[in-house]
Amino acid sequence: MINILFIHQSSDLYGSDKTLLLLLKNLDKSRFNPIVIIPHEGPLKEELEKQNIKVIVAPVLKLYRKMFTPTNLFKFLKEIRSGVATLDDLNEKYQFDLIYSNTLAVLLGHFYTRKRKIKHLWHVHEIIESPKIFTRLFCRLLQSSATTKIVYNSISTQNFWNVNSKIASKSRVIWNGLEFPKNSASVDEITTIRETFFKSKPNEIVIALIGRISRWKGQQLLLNVFNTLSNKHQNIKLVFIGSPPPNQDGFLEDLKWDIQKYQLADRVLVIPFQKEIFKFWQSIDIAVVPSIEPEPFGLVAVEAMLAKKPVIGSNHGGLTEIIINNETGILVEPNNKNYLAEAISKLIENQELREKFGKNGYNRAIKEFSIEKYVQSFEKLFVEL
Repeated sequence: MINILFIHQSSDLYGSDKTLLLLLKNLDKSRFNPIVIIPHEGPLKEELEKQNIKVIVAPVLKLYRKMFTPTNLFKFLKEIRSGVATLDDLNEKYQFDLIYSNTLAVLLGHFYTRKRKIKHLWHVHEIIESPKIFTRLFCRLLQSSATTKIVYNSISTQNFWNVNSKIASKSRVIWNGLEFPKNSASVDEITTIRETFFKSKPNEIVIALIGRISRWKGQQLLLNVFNTLSNKHQNIKLVFIGSPPPNQDGFLEDLKWDIQKYQLADRVLVIPFQKEIFKFWQSIDIAVVPSIEPEPFGLVAVEAMLAKKPVIGSNHGGLTEIIINNETGILVEPNNKNYLAEAISKLIENQELREKFGKNGYNRAIKEFSIEKYVQSFEKLFVEL
């Protein structure tokens, strides 16, 4: 039995949370024994415990932009001692063969493996272009001898971080995978979602951006474009499904304010994150991922493809590895309002093209981004290490 400690930064159910849950849920428990540390209670903890996976709430030494104040740095130093003590207790019991850090945001695995000489796998889900001090810090951590192996979620993420041979020599790419949804929404459920949540009429085309409401995900860009399109197309509706990161409610408040400013309250809706998200994917018509900075991967694009929806995405980062332009969707120049408006209009006006892209996207998602391929790649790597 291989004992692995998994350290993660949150207990939500967004991108990196979801990939961790799917990996652990489908891991061969006759060969691998996972123990998980997360910083707080939440839906991820609940879902992991449903799988009979041991979960401990403890400090994970999460790095964040506002930590460089005397108070926060003092708190961070205290958490190092507390986190290391927690891991010592766990290691005495389980004798870990490997520590897996999920995302660069958690530093506990690095500190502990450096101290106790246990092999360390860092699963990188981020492209961090600013602040530059963070970029330089993580490059040093990745090339450190305390990092045994690095897994990137896309070629784009790998290309960003592989700045020297020390990092490149211990790197590999494993694309994220998703489970094929077992419970599709019925016609009645889709109708209910569209009427109750989207407030849409049968002839309206629902455009959706699903995911974190944040600075770089493109909500403001899409709203601006929709405001222009709403004058030309009377049969369209826009929905944002998701919530802002903790302590960043300002992004949501700004979005709601602009919806009012554009006088679009009857045509644009903001809906909190939904647990049964696949049923909501099935209830929309066009998926848009207009990220103004490169997506390290872009899991929402795969989710939309599994629901047989056409995807419009920014032509940078991991989205370029998921969306095949003019085959499963449309790639547009990042942060270009005119190109984004043109792509959305093209799909609004052509139902046949929406269906064609949706079908092609579904076939690609099943072939390239299956949970089986994802888990098998990690199981093979765990054995190698």
